[in-house]
Amino acid sequence: MKSAIFTALVASASAFAPAQQAAQSTTALAAFESELGVQAPLGFFDPLGLLSNASPARFERLREVELKHGRISMLAVAGYLITAAGVRLPGDISYGTKFADIPAGFGAVSGVPKEGWGQIVGFIFFLELIMRDVTGEGEFIGDFRNGALDFGWDTFDEDTKLKKRAIELNQGRAAQMGILALMVHEQLGVPIIPSL
Repeated sequence: MKSAIFTALVASASAFAPAQQAAQSTTALAAFESELGVQAPLGFFDPLGLLSNASPARFERLREVELKHGRISMLAVAGYLITAAGVRLPGDISYGTKFADIPAGFGAVSGVPKEGWGQIVGFIFFLELIMRDVTGEGEFIGDFRNGALDFGWDTFDEDTKLKKRAIELNQGRAAQMGILALMVHEQLGVPIIPSL
């Protein structure tokens, strides 16, 4: 009887023992697991499998798009909060329509006249033309200085540059989630700035 109980205890304890894992096969994803932006706690995170069997050129293109969307989202969050606080540019966006007449948030979509939308679209096209590495001098993906802007970047050591690039990437990721949350909250009727 004691041996049967002992055998049952050993068998049940083996359920909690770590399972033997087969050797992990190397995939194309392993090439990207040491890239900038692979950080704790998620590590390499590609839930949609966009980088499955991807080439380095594909990874660079996706990273450039991620940086661009992050930068736009950082500006969007700042603009959303500033206009929600009631701050507006002086003057007119078009003849007869003052910036102060444009509502904040989604109301601005219908509040901006067609001339204003023309200015916005023209400015976006202008930015698309100049905000790229046109000289080929970029140190890394997303380096759009083109030999004109520096702001002290060249004075940093390599570790500081890598840290600052990781900060920008993470802040861009957070801003993408932030602008989405601001838009959802507005549609749900939750005040953007509680005191207003």
